[in-house]
Amino acid sequence: MRARDLGIVIGEHPPGPDNAITDVAGAAVGHTTLQDDGPPAIHTGVTVVVPHADIWAEPVFAGCHRLNGSGEMTGLEWIRESGELTSAIGITNTHSVGVVRDALVAAQVDARGDGMYWSLPVVGETYDGLLNDINGHHVRAEHVAAALADARGGPVAEGAVGGGTGMICHGFKGGIGTSSRVTETATGSYTVGVLVQANHGRRERLRINGVPVGELIGADVVPLPDMPRQYEPGSGSIIVIVATDAPLLPHQCTRLAQRAGLAVSRIGGTGEQYSGDLMLAFATGNRGIPPYAWDEDAATPRPEIPLRMVAPQLMTRLFDLTIEATEEAIVNALVAATTVTGRNGLTAHALDHHLLQQALTPTQESR
Repeated sequence: MRARDLGIVIGEHPPGPDNAITDVAGAAVGHTTLQDDGPPAIHTGVTVVVPHADIWAEPVFAGCHRLNGSGEMTGLEWIRESGELTSAIGITNTHSVGVVRDALVAAQVDARGDGMYWSLPVVGETYDGLLNDINGHHVRAEHVAAALADARGGPVAEGAVGGGTGMICHGFKGGIGTSSRVTETATGSYTVGVLVQANHGRRERLRINGVPVGELIGADVVPLPDMPRQYEPGSGSIIVIVATDAPLLPHQCTRLAQRAGLAVSRIGGTGEQYSGDLMLAFATGNRGIPPYAWDEDAATPRPEIPLRMVAPQLMTRLFDLTIEATEEAIVNALVAATTVTGRNGLTAHALDHHLLQQALTPTQESR
């Protein structure tokens, strides 16, 4: 079940065929989901986003943004410095970042063989310790390998899957969500796809198409998780991955990543004190960028690399696509998620579809 299955349409631009990040040609997503009611309760996993099949040997341009920094995404210093994304992207829980990073290094070695190169993989995290035995370190290297082997185009599983298995969003069960938007230009179409791992936000601030859904479906209607006393409301995090086939340069990718933060705000996130809200955007429209500035079989370096760039006047439209797709990806994460009971009996309830439709009915009828 997805937002559009409930009649919820966000924005004005059309989605791609699968309404997913995989609508960007070559992009693939894979999950490994770990579920065991325990004890200990295990509700965690790993999700990978592969920009294109040869990412280990052919970087793409990328940029990043931090809405609030109570979180981690490895590999960003090199992206800020060079504008290049050189790896698949892993998303998992806070205490599994290291093992996922190391497994992605191993995957690069497997793909390229031994050689004189380095690897700085990108791995983002959000905290699932309320529902999951996070200190049990249940995500292992073989789970990352399985997610990479599972990575494919087409429809993407959402909700309580992969890295999103144990996540909570605006006081409801959260997790993985994805969406896409397409626009036509004089030289062809551009697609923007987004994938989120949503584990952020306060119930009372949740807005969908401007409707105060979190107020209308309050704790008296759908109970909030029974958080520990020291847990500050709104703590959590969100990871947003933006992909596009438009030929963007690194600074333009950074601008898309910034606009994803606006979408988080439109849904009701405020970048709370203990929320790690991190955004990464990559563009596959400039292919052929070598990992080093020479051909390995050539005797002389390549002094120049031809590139393309989207015209500045088209950036506003790409901003709109990014914001719409990010909003819908978060809503899809909420709609797809199912109720999960985890550690110490703590339960994160799914967002009830009927109640959501009731809350949005006046808005949907007026559209």
